[in-house]
Amino acid sequence: MKTRLPFLLLSLLLAATLAACGGGGGPGQPPADAIAQVGSTPITKQNFTALMGVACANYKLQGQPCPKVGTPTYSSLRASAVNFLVQQEEMAQKAQALGVTVTQKDIDKQVAQIKKTYYQGSDKKFNEALKKQGLSLAGFEQYELRPNLLSTKTKAKVTSSVKVSDAAALKFYNQNKTSFATPETREVRHILVKNKALAQRIEQEVKSGANFGTLAKKYSKDPSSAAQGGKLCVAHGTQSGSCITTVPPFDKATFSLKTNEVSLVHSQFGWHVLQPISKITPAQTQSFKTVESQIKGNIASQQQTTAWNAWLAKLSDDFKGKVSYQAGYEPATTSTPTTTG
Repeated sequence: MKTRLPFLLLSLLLAATLAACGGGGGPGQPPADAIAQVGSTPITKQNFTALMGVACANYKLQGQPCPKVGTPTYSSLRASAVNFLVQQEEMAQKAQALGVTVTQKDIDKQVAQIKKTYYQGSDKKFNEALKKQGLSLAGFEQYELRPNLLSTKTKAKVTSSVKVSDAAALKFYNQNKTSFATPETREVRHILVKNKALAQRIEQEVKSGANFGTLAKKYSKDPSSAAQGGKLCVAHGTQSGSCITTVPPFDKATFSLKTNEVSLVHSQFGWHVLQPISKITPAQTQSFKTVESQIKGNIASQQQTTAWNAWLAKLSDDFKGKVSYQAGYEPATTSTPTTTG
């Protein structure tokens, strides 16, 4: 199935978002049927048990037994599950304050898209894939889709005010003009052989009217161009798109020969029968107008990441002292968020 294992998702979320989960010391003891309480909202043991069951199913799928209670592996798994559930409740509460929610309609739409993209719209294939992962549809929705959708929608809300002005984009362009320059390029074809005598013979055949492409497919030792009849696009100095840079003797001949002139070139790879087949396309710098949207997109992405990281850090701080844990479920350590979810 083209989705992450739930336990892997859990680990990634913990490492990438709010490992601190607000910290302990919350007001009041959680209810007896809860493992923790975020503000006034309890996280039930039933939910915790279900998540541990998902993780256990994935251990079995990998040919490993479920961690036994009391072992270090089990303690680590339990802590991860508790942190994940607390983290998601913190996120949900803050998202709701922003007017962000994930509806069943959102989830159904995502499920339909997954079926269409990976399973040709087949319910049967999709359900078989879930079964192989040890997942029910409800578990997949709760522990995979809902957290991802909530994070995505919340990030979109938090970063919606990020705008990049024309002036900021132009300033970036002027400071990084070399990044938008393209070198001279030229289309050529060549035949690479190991000895000069053969190269001279092929050169004469070409000059006598023999088909260059046929000779390239027959003799050339350059696997990247032989099948294309020896054709290459050469860039002078730096690679540009599909145009490649070549060794100095080849490069010099490429940009000094006349169009359709045939010549021999010796390089560290052997002997080349070389023929430029197009005029030289001059070096140029892309105009600001051409790259403006690309620049704005890149700057906006960086600013959105900064804004999202700041929001996550504040989220962690806001829940310090507002999370309480049932005995045996307290986090062993706390940390601060370092990147996005």
